[in-house]
Amino acid sequence: MSTLENRETRESQENLRQGFHSIGKGGLNWNSFPLRLFTKGNAKFWNPADIDLGREAEDFGNLTEMQQQSVLSLATLFIAGEEAVTEDIQPFIRAMATEGRFGDEIYLTQFCFEEAKHVEVFRRWLDALGISDDLHTWVADNSGYRKLFYEELPASLQALDSDPSPASQVRASVTYNHVIEGSLALTGYWQWNRLFTEYGIFPGMRQIIKHIGDDERRHMAWGTFTCRRHVAADDRMWEVVTQRFDELVPYAVELIEVGNARFPEDPFDRDVQDTVAYARDRAMRRLGAIESARGVPVERIDVDASPEELEERFGREDAAELATLGG
Repeated sequence: MSTLENRETRESQENLRQGFHSIGKGGLNWNSFPLRLFTKGNAKFWNPADIDLGREAEDFGNLTEMQQQSVLSLATLFIAGEEAVTEDIQPFIRAMATEGRFGDEIYLTQFCFEEAKHVEVFRRWLDALGISDDLHTWVADNSGYRKLFYEELPASLQALDSDPSPASQVRASVTYNHVIEGSLALTGYWQWNRLFTEYGIFPGMRQIIKHIGDDERRHMAWGTFTCRRHVAADDRMWEVVTQRFDELVPYAVELIEVGNARFPEDPFDRDVQDTVAYARDRAMRRLGAIESARGVPVERIDVDASPEELEERFGREDAAELATLGG
């Protein structure tokens, strides 16, 4: 057998499965952070088809034309973004397999499934409104959106297939979790929920946002955890976190500014500064949670519930605010 054939045989054997995590000594650690998130997600299962959307079309019809356009523009940003993250999370699953982190693999399969449900529920909502037009203009003509969702998000996640290193994982997580999900999606959902509660409209969408927000906070907790474990293992990863965040924030700002510029005045009289303050507060507290992992023994990170507790605190804060608005 030639040298080339020997090398190909060895490489082929290396790619074969060597065993199973679930039947190894000690089994699975259900106290590990990703498996705790997985268990919690199972307990919070919801079905998009069960949500009552019977009043949504009537509420939409009672809006002004400019308000309808505003709702459609943001709904398009949401559903397209949910589709993008459903597709783009898959390299992270493979990266966890490469690293031998089966618990993270298990959780990320649920993560991906939940993102797919978000696409389904938004499409069902648009169908309930009677919207069947091509909505690409709302995303394709937004330069900030194109940069983030057409370029940076897929590129940073796909990079994991050829380079699943800690630095690549951190860059991917900051892009996906902390900018796309945390700074944009969760902030947008908060703004919508607050607005629709004040106006007393779209009860179906308010229920949708409650479910999506709950899912996304678990996703955020995993992203914070992933960055924390790499920062704990190598302090240089903290610089990767801050550098990537600084690279992408201008595009997030551009996305918002371009979207707002479509309307001569805000159709719902929203206070943009409130939204900016909300996004900044959440981002800084999550970054603080990552920075707090510097110098912490890595073995402590895997069972440290602080990222989960932080997201639960955010959920309680949002719920308390909605209660003052009658939600």
